[in-house]
Amino acid sequence: MVFKLTGWAPSATVADDVLTLPFELRQKSRLSAVTDKGEQVALFLERGKILRSGMVLTGIDEFKVLINAAPEPVSVMRCDDPLQLARACYHLGNRHISVQILRGELRYLSDHVLDHMLEGLGFDITQDILPFEPEAGAYHGHGHGH
Repeated sequence: MVFKLTGWAPSATVADDVLTLPFELRQKSRLSAVTDKGEQVALFLERGKILRSGMVLTGIDEFKVLINAAPEPVSVMRCDDPLQLARACYHLGNRHISVQILRGELRYLSDHVLDHMLEGLGFDITQDILPFEPEAGAYHGHGHGH
């Protein structure tokens, strides 16, 4: 059986299963996938919505799936200086790169060209395998009806 997921359930909803996806697939509005428990699901969602870790999807059969961000190769820059962190964000944002901004840390999907650019600006870059949850961006809604 294929469960068709077409909408969002309230965030406090208890899910029947978990769907772990990398960022690239969490941007898709149409997707066939297999849950962590092996169930086949098909996503039919509104375009432009990025699936975030913690969201719960559901469909007409009321099967509920919790979205989980898969660990994936990311470049990580750690910096205690907020001005320097902002500088790195500026240079990546100027190239339209999706970034995850944390306190004292910046992550982006691994790219040796970007790593080299930031290293040239004096930043130390490390590689890791971590969940990637980039900023939504100024032109992406937050579901508040703006």
